[in-house]
Amino acid sequence: MKNRINEILEGKRKYFTDLADYIWANPELAYREYKSAKALKDAMVECGFEVTENLAGIETAFKGQFGSGHPVIGFLGEFDALAGLSQESLNPEKCPIILGAPGHGCGHNAIGTGCLAAAVAMKELMEEYKLPGTVIVYGCPAEEQGCGKSFMTREGVFSELDVAMAPHPSDTNNIMGVSMLANIQAEFTFYGQAAHAAANPDKGRSALDAADLMIVGVQFLREHIVQEARIHHAYIDAGGTSPNVVQAQAKLLFYIRAPKGYQVKEIFARVQDVAKGAAIMTGTTWKCEIKSGMTDLLNNDVLGNVAAEAWAEVGETQFSEKAYEVAKLLAPAVGNPEAKDVLDKSVPKYVRIPVAMPGSTDVGDVSYVVPTVMYMYAAETKGTPGHSWQLVAQSGTELMHDGMMHNAKVMALTGMKLLQNPELVKQAKEEFDSYGVEYDCLIPADVQPEAQAE
Repeated sequence: MKNRINEILEGKRKYFTDLADYIWANPELAYREYKSAKALKDAMVECGFEVTENLAGIETAFKGQFGSGHPVIGFLGEFDALAGLSQESLNPEKCPIILGAPGHGCGHNAIGTGCLAAAVAMKELMEEYKLPGTVIVYGCPAEEQGCGKSFMTREGVFSELDVAMAPHPSDTNNIMGVSMLANIQAEFTFYGQAAHAAANPDKGRSALDAADLMIVGVQFLREHIVQEARIHHAYIDAGGTSPNVVQAQAKLLFYIRAPKGYQVKEIFARVQDVAKGAAIMTGTTWKCEIKSGMTDLLNNDVLGNVAAEAWAEVGETQFSEKAYEVAKLLAPAVGNPEAKDVLDKSVPKYVRIPVAMPGSTDVGDVSYVVPTVMYMYAAETKGTPGHSWQLVAQSGTELMHDGMMHNAKVMALTGMKLLQNPELVKQAKEEFDSYGVEYDCLIPADVQPEAQAE
């Protein structure tokens, strides 16, 4: 089985690497991924999948499906980019292609593509062996800012699945045995009264003062929340560019993270109290709008062990000489001036560790409704920071190609093991049921996805 998967995917290697490179060359922000979505949908049709569009009413959410019956195995594909990270490929110096434009600083150009590659290998094997079952590749927009899978989960998109697989590029090989943080993203807007800042300051009520005071209050709040929590903010509207006008409006975007959803809710309520206090102190009014949110990640030991078994059979990542050249070229830019030990080709084991990584993912929402396994695969020089121009410089190269295709083989073999042994799927679902969890979406029912500003 392993050899046949390798034969199928190596035979289609250029097809998939070209697709990943096209998405890299056309970076698009949350809910604006029109070119990337079209490219993936067209590829699904070419590869013999039945495509369904506008999942959960989202224009750039879709799926490609093959087969019928159970088990139903899903791959969670992504393709959105990050704002302001435009960067020339293979350039070890910061050099935007277009200043201020987006770039693939998290390797999402390889995620949807790699998922489709794994599904294509499974499809061909299912046809050859006449195996029952269904394979679905989901096009999930807006992971970086917009929580696409959270909205999709809220609307029941993934309820058809028996298991889900989610890959992600990294600088190391790992099968996720740790959780990730739940997250609420909310905007706080303050409304004041404009006035001449010198002649009539007594008539003004500064929304900017309120925003500044809210930030100060949140800094003091940090001491009194769980230590794993994280709170970040950015100014969306600082009230204009005229210092001689008392700012009548100001807006902040906050990310509030914690290991569990209930903790995020508790901290969010306290952050709202801080905003209320800032408004009272400045004689302004305020409004809070939740924009999106995501739950923590639930791992599944059964699926993690099946994935580890498949990875062991596929073996170490086979990086090409060109991939090593890329890794060595970028190594000094990420703090490895001697370019030693640049790539991780190891075979990871699955180990559950009861801690939460400091980041968040909307895969967490999916993991609360269906057993899920998440792969982190090496496709970057060691030490590459996420969401960086250094990663953009690598994510459209042979280095990313090698990692993506290796992971596709691992996922395809994982899927085939589940198809050929439905008892494993049953065990994964029994483990999931034993957690006794209920999905509580952190996004209110009346909140809808919003496209990220260009």
